[in-house]
Amino acid sequence: MHPATSGLSSARHVTAAALAAVVALPMLWSLAAAGASAAQLEAWRALWQEPLVWRALCQSIWTGLASTLLALGLSAWILAATVGRLQSLEGSNRLARWLAPLLSVPHAAFAIGCVALLAPSGWLLRLFSPWGTGLTDPPPWPTTQDPWGLGLIFVLVLKEVPFLLWAALAHLQRPDVARRLRQELRLAHTLGYSEREAWWRVGWPQLLPRLAVPLLGVWAYGLTVVDVALVIGPTTPPTLAMLAWQWLQDADSTVNAQGAAAAWCLALVLAVGAMVLWGLWRLSFWRKRCTRGPVSLYMQTQSLPKRSLLAASLPGSLIGLVLVYAAVMFALLVGSITGAWPFPALWPQTLTWSAWQQVVGSHSSLWTSVWLALASSTAAVVWTVAWLEWAPARWQQGLMPLWMVPLVLPALLWVLGVHRVSLAWGLDTTGVGLWLAHTLAGVPYVLMALQGPYLGFDRRLQMVSATLGHPRAVFLWRVKWPLLRSALAAAWAIGFAVSVAQYLPTLYVGAGRFQTVTTEAVTLAAGGQRSLTSAFAWLQWMLPVLAFGLAAWVGRARRWPAPVPAKSQ
Repeated sequence: MHPATSGLSSARHVTAAALAAVVALPMLWSLAAAGASAAQLEAWRALWQEPLVWRALCQSIWTGLASTLLALGLSAWILAATVGRLQSLEGSNRLARWLAPLLSVPHAAFAIGCVALLAPSGWLLRLFSPWGTGLTDPPPWPTTQDPWGLGLIFVLVLKEVPFLLWAALAHLQRPDVARRLRQELRLAHTLGYSEREAWWRVGWPQLLPRLAVPLLGVWAYGLTVVDVALVIGPTTPPTLAMLAWQWLQDADSTVNAQGAAAAWCLALVLAVGAMVLWGLWRLSFWRKRCTRGPVSLYMQTQSLPKRSLLAASLPGSLIGLVLVYAAVMFALLVGSITGAWPFPALWPQTLTWSAWQQVVGSHSSLWTSVWLALASSTAAVVWTVAWLEWAPARWQQGLMPLWMVPLVLPALLWVLGVHRVSLAWGLDTTGVGLWLAHTLAGVPYVLMALQGPYLGFDRRLQMVSATLGHPRAVFLWRVKWPLLRSALAAAWAIGFAVSVAQYLPTLYVGAGRFQTVTTEAVTLAAGGQRSLTSAFAWLQWMLPVLAFGLAAWVGRARRWPAPVPAKSQ
């Protein structure tokens, strides 16, 4: 090997090792700290003796599993109606543009808006009251905080569908993958399969295994969610995550250890559920059923219309999802300026800006949310770009499970480990500790957003730049990063939105000394202050919207004016 090449390879490995250590050290320390909490046998014994544990565990499994499967099914249907079209994969680009405003809505804000719609005194019942319901007072119906967890499942499904679609598009929009998938779908169609069967038998079986990590994250979040359950989740019985959160906040060390044991119990349920689903997928029976089978007579005789039923289903799925989001955010907006509003009047009698005046007065919460989101998202993007640029391919593949730990580990367990790391490092109740927690939480999302576009970049451009005598730094600064500015800006906006939505890390690492718009909104939702809660929830949504809008402006395509032909003499 040439000495210069050997030195460059060594420098690359040293840089990659340093980058890996920066993130791996706090993550591994957090895992070790969380694991140490499971060693107290008395805590486990006290956990199983708690009368509510088994019902709460069943409630968690039911809500988490139902929301995950429903979200996966709806996401698959939307993908089949867009990406599955054989003419082109342009539907994926159109779908990506729709996802930005949906991804920007935090879970807690969406749950608060759903309560405004579905509560016994909410918009939906008021809307139908003039048509013969005969109700003069809000009925005692469990439309929210229901004992079956249906409200929690409703919110989780509608919030996880955009995330799964985004994760799928991050893979499908890679040029090499899109080109191969288009060719395979066309080949399947020439064999007699319709566009629907071609997608389900060729495209979807290839995509589903690549969604394993996002699906595991959705399953982990649905199983252990706390902030959404506080707003709309069941209370009789509560989920096990809610019980664990209450025990972890107790000053008694014995009760605190019981909460840690409950968090580990959820982690074990998560691991067992993931292995069972993985085992079912690996069974040859299921794979053969998905990928093989004769072409039906209907499919053989069906020609490919210009506007098939599958394509026509897009307005009924994606646009319906957008309309639900619009209704939720409209309910939040009206709720933030509502004064006197007797039931069953459809519109408030008086409108007031008092809630927004209190929000403006709480400018410290807004400032904390903004600087945390800016600092953590920028740090996550810088680290991710450096890692993808300098780390060898085998390092990126081997360490990927470690970077996904904050996404797939139960939220309570992850926050418990991060909190103990902040205590050990002297970062508890400090801005640096809170920034570290938010950055680690955003790394998986930023990495998933950038990995596809970055690794799919055309390497021939680098060869052309090198033949022109430009060093690597010039190529990165003037060619690669400008061409990837749309993906970089979108990844930054996603990291910003993840930071704004963080509730448990802010609560535990900040120890109550740092208030953000998310902690304010969730706290007010538990207290029943409708207008002030809606105002904070609306503000919680506006911050990511502004970030996504800025990302869209930065990543917009440049349009150069056409040259004016010279006039002939």
